[in-house]
Amino acid sequence: GNFAGGLTSIEEKSLGAFRKAGTRAFQGVVRVGQTLPGPGLWLLDSVPDADGVQHGISNPNDTEGIVDLIAAGCHIVCFVTGRGSLIGGPIAPVVKVCANAATIARIGDDLDHDASPILRGEEDYAAGGARLLIRLAAIAAGAPSRAEALGHREYLIPYKHQHGADACRM
Repeated sequence: GNFAGGLTSIEEKSLGAFRKAGTRAFQGVVRVGQTLPGPGLWLLDSVPDADGVQHGISNPNDTEGIVDLIAAGCHIVCFVTGRGSLIGGPIAPVVKVCANAATIARIGDDLDHDASPILRGEEDYAAGGARLLIRLAAIAAGAPSRAEALGHREYLIPYKHQHGADACRM
């Protein structure tokens, strides 16, 4: 789906994710199932250790990535989608954010936040972010996310072998 959507490599996708992370310093790296040692921006290492039992590639789908985030203590998952992954979670709300006008036209009722006004120049990042924060606050207060309202409850138990539970400080 990434390549069909116009990405040339997983590295290009990662650069986009890095850009969306903002300007705050990273606090460190945690592994799947390890809770965050403190507040701040943390990276999640979901790649299995090389000497463990290998059952395929890491994070083969969106469901596994979301479960990995929840296992690290995420209470609300903000899931940015360009092509429109229809996904939810039974443990924590999944808030779907999209700025792709074609995707919004196709599955807009399944999305929580339309970020396309920013791309069209109708809204700046601050205003778009403020709208998203209002939606997140409502969901944190008990309003259902679109995935919850539509009954999306996908779940996957990841099978990763990683040594140790200590955070890797950067």
